[in-house]
Order: sequence, then structure tokens, then C-alpha cells
Amino acid sequence: MAQPPILSWEGLGLQQGGRWLFGGPDVAPIDLHVLPGDRLALIGRNGAGKTTLLKLIDDRIEADRGQRRIKPGTRIVFLEQEPDFSPFATLMDFAQAGDDAPERHEVEAIAGQLGIDMTTEAATASGGEKRRAAIARALAQDPDLLLLDEPTNHLDLGAIDWLEDWLSRYKGAFITISHDRTFLKRLTRATLWLDRGTLRRKEVGFGGYDAWEESVYAEEARAAEKLDAKLKLEAHWLERGVTARRKRNQGRLEKLYQMRAARAAMISDSGTAKLKLANDEEFKSKSVIVAEGISKSYDGRAIIKPFTLRIQNGDRIGIVGANGAGKTTLLKMLTGELEPDSGTITHARTLSGVMIDQQRKLLEPDATVRQILAEGGDWIDVRGVRKHVQAYLKDFLFDPKLVDTKVGILSGGERSRLLLAREFARTANLLVLDEPTNDLDLETLDLLQEVIADFEGTVLIVSHDRDFLDKTVTITLGLDGSGKVDIVAGGYADWEAKRRAPVAAKAKATRTEPAAAPTPPPPASTKLSYKDQRDYELLPARIEELEAAIAKGEAILADPDLYTSDPQRFASISKGVENARSEKDAAEERWLAIAEQVEG
Repeated sequence: MAQPPILSWEGLGLQQGGRWLFGGPDVAPIDLHVLPGDRLALIGRNGAGKTTLLKLIDDRIEADRGQRRIKPGTRIVFLEQEPDFSPFATLMDFAQAGDDAPERHEVEAIAGQLGIDMTTEAATASGGEKRRAAIARALAQDPDLLLLDEPTNHLDLGAIDWLEDWLSRYKGAFITISHDRTFLKRLTRATLWLDRGTLRRKEVGFGGYDAWEESVYAEEARAAEKLDAKLKLEAHWLERGVTARRKRNQGRLEKLYQMRAARAAMISDSGTAKLKLANDEEFKSKSVIVAEGISKSYDGRAIIKPFTLRIQNGDRIGIVGANGAGKTTLLKMLTGELEPDSGTITHARTLSGVMIDQQRKLLEPDATVRQILAEGGDWIDVRGVRKHVQAYLKDFLFDPKLVDTKVGILSGGERSRLLLAREFARTANLLVLDEPTNDLDLETLDLLQEVIADFEGTVLIVSHDRDFLDKTVTITLGLDGSGKVDIVAGGYADWEAKRRAPVAAKAKATRTEPAAAPTPPPPASTKLSYKDQRDYELLPARIEELEAAIAKGEAILADPDLYTSDPQRFASISKGVENARSEKDAAEERWLAIAEQVEG
């Protein structure tokens, strides 16, 4: 028997800035029901009202229409995108503020797992420290319904993995807004799509969202053909702007894979930074940044151990690693902002760069969009090509009518998109992006992927967005915190595969022993328990089974028509693949831990 909702909004309507954001006269009011255990992705363009909807659910703002119902005793916790730390002396003071504050020991337990010192002064804390402190406060409150607004912003890869693991075991319901496709695919089971003032729900996780969105727009386009030309034009723009972009990006991905294959052929088998090419002179002539034996240390600690890299014109370089591993240091050395302790950095004489960093300068709120882009005029020079400012706005998914809108009225994501539009217009052959995906909606990420792919110069990207890196970069520089820089042809997934290779190699070595020589029992001195002994012997075979199951599932999901023809099977297989991945990861870690004990 289906359980009743823990929270409902019925007939929801809200006006904002003199217009109806939800449930206006031209669209149906919103109905929303949150069930126990729901894992919901909340999707929509910047400015569609996603954060506002979470605030309505949390009863932080009043609606103009509708009725909110909540099951008695339901505890709702809202993890805001940018909570205010200014009134507090320390991160712990922030975590324990208010009548609903969690117990100190509960906060400390979660903070310890996230690696955050809650005695840190709030005024000097980094964005990552503040985000982890906010997460510790939210999770320690043991909510029945968790509202997450961009929870992975400012988190490093280790913290994201930890949060994903915690949420996978969480028994309550959650609704999350996130630009992190990998995060959404791994955790969500249903999708809420906020689009032009309406809210749709589909009982499929984010993995099926793209197919669902395209099918809705295609149906609208067919319906619009029977109506007037204005509606037909609008439907055509929607379908072209979403579906066509994704189709173009598929073609760009094929090109990206070819570029990765070419780069892989230049990287030595040892995985070091030494690159090789049949025609070395031709390779050198195309190099725009040459790092020879560069290193950097602080207070006796090696941040970057000596390594060599030649970056060619057209390369897309991704830099990944935990916070504090040295990503920014490496980026500054490659761009010439920071001198290495040893080695040399040489730049091509024609190199001219544009930097877009995660601490983006605030745009003047009273300035108009036209002033930001075209200094108040009608035309903008886009990398040497003259273009009308309204046409350029459409390229970045803005309504051209917003050209005289003040920046202060735009949402945070829209301001980020406006800044990207301004910076991408500049003439340059080196583009440096530090956490470019923060605050961007999914359609803008598709656009950013497209713009980067079409950029004729070289791109350096620091990011924790795994899906974005997989679709964008040709080489990944992976930092594990020891100072070593791994150089891998491909994206984040390729670097992650290399990191896991020692585990897989050990497991494979165990699996491939001939029948006459099975996995040897551990020495008696290790004193393994019966369960440890069984896991040590049986897990390699189980890992192999899971790898086969994952490969089979992914092959089935690759069918582009599966979601439309059989959405239930799509959802079932997606969930099975995700479960198999989680089990395989856990099995590999478990086997390696026992193997290290045996070897010790």
C-alpha cells in the first residue's frame, strides 16, 4: 500500500518582481507531493525558480496561492547554496545557532569524517570549509526531508564521494538542485522539472532526464505546428536550442575521443610527463606551454614534484585533485603567475590568455546587461567578429529582451552565465577556467561544453565536476596530494581508472592463478578472521562478475530508444548498474585492505 506524502503543495502560485513565477494565469498552478524516501532531482534553467521552490517547501516565504500540508513531526532541513556566516565567530558557532541546532557531538562526528576543523574562524574560512561546515550542520539534524541547493559546490572529490555515500544510505527523503550530473545520476530516482512556470514529475532518475526532456519538447513542437507562427517559432527554438545542441555535442565527443587517442600515443608507457611524437620538431612548433622539470614546495612539503609537460595548441587540460593537493599552485605555474622552485616554464610568444576563476568579481548590480557586454552600445566584438548584443545574448540562452535588465535582478546562475558571455567574447588563444561550472544550470553546462569544444586555442580547467571533465578535456593532470602529478590521456574517469588500476591488477592476478595454484592462504601470523579469509578468497571472482554485469548493463543503456520505448526497464537497468558499481567499489576496497594485511 502506497504511503501518504510527508509534504504537499497544492495549487501553488507565486508572483515575483511583478510577474508570476509559478502558477500564473497562463499556466496551471503547481502541485507537488514528496513521499517518504523520495530521491528527487530538481531540474530547471537558471531563473526558473528552483531555489525559490525549495524555500516555499521549507516555509521560508509565502505563496500567493495554494496550500502547504506537512505530516506532523516531519523535520525539514535546508542546505542553502550560500549560507550567511558573517554573524558567527567560528564554524561551530554557525553549526549550533538557532533553536533547532544539532548536538555538538553530532556535528563533530560528521565534521571529522568530512575533514573540517569546526573551530576555524568563520571570517577566514575558505569556500570549501564553509560548505563542509554547512553540510555537517544539516546532516547532524537528522532530517526527514533534506533540501540540497548545489551541495557539491566548493567540495573536493573526496568530500563529494563521502556525501554521495552518506546520501545513498540515508533513510529520509531529499530534493536536490545540482549541476553535477554524476552526483545526480548516482543518487536520484525521480525527477522534478521546473519549466516555464510549470512543474512536471517523472519516476525516473536523472539518468533518464535528457530523453524525457527531448520527448516533451518534440511533442510540443508537433502540437505547435497546428497553431500560429509565433508558437511554431518558439517551439522550434526550444527544440533547436536543447535537442540540437545535444546532438552537436555528441559529434564533438567523437572528435574529443579522437584527440584523446592521439594524445595517448604521445604519452610514455610509464605514465610520466615525458611526451613523444614521431616528428619531434613539428611537435615542438605546436607547443604553447612547455614545463621542464618544474616543482614547488612549501614549508618543506613537496606540493608539486618534478615533472615535464608540453601543452600543444588546442589541448584541453583538466586539473583534478583534493582541496590542498596543489591544483591552484600547478595552474599558476603553468600560466606564469608563479615561479617554480626548479625547472623552467616557457610560453609561446603569441600566447594571450583569459582567466575566469571561481572567485568571480561581482558584477555591478545597477549595471545593465547591455553595459556589461557592449559598454552600453548595440554591438559587441566577439573574438574579432562584430555581433549585435541581442543576438549574442541568445547564444548564451538569454531572452534578448533582457538586454536592458539590471544585473541585480538576475539570478546567481544568470549572472555567472553573463560573466561567461563577456569573457568568451575576448580575443585570446588560452582560456583558463577555475571551477567554471559553479552556479550554472545543466543547459548552460551543455552550452559551455560546446563553446570550449569550438574554442580554437588551448584550455586549462580546474574542476571537481566529473561529468564535465569527461566531456571536455583531452588530458587530465591528477594530483593525489603526495606531490606526484599523474598525466592521463582522457577525462576524470580515465584518471580514476588509473588510480584503481593497482587494485584491479591485484584482483586480476588473483583471479588468473591456475587451478593448481589458487590464492595462497595468508600466513598464520596475520590471524585473519574466518570472514576475512573467505572475502580474500572469493571477492576477486565477485569483482569479475560485477564488472561483467556493469558492462552488460551499460551496453543495453547505450540504446538511445530504450528510455522512450520502455522507461521502466531503463530505470531498472540504470539502478542495477549503479548498485553493481557501488558493490564493485566496496568489494575492491575490502579486498585491497585484506591484501595489505596479508602482505604486511
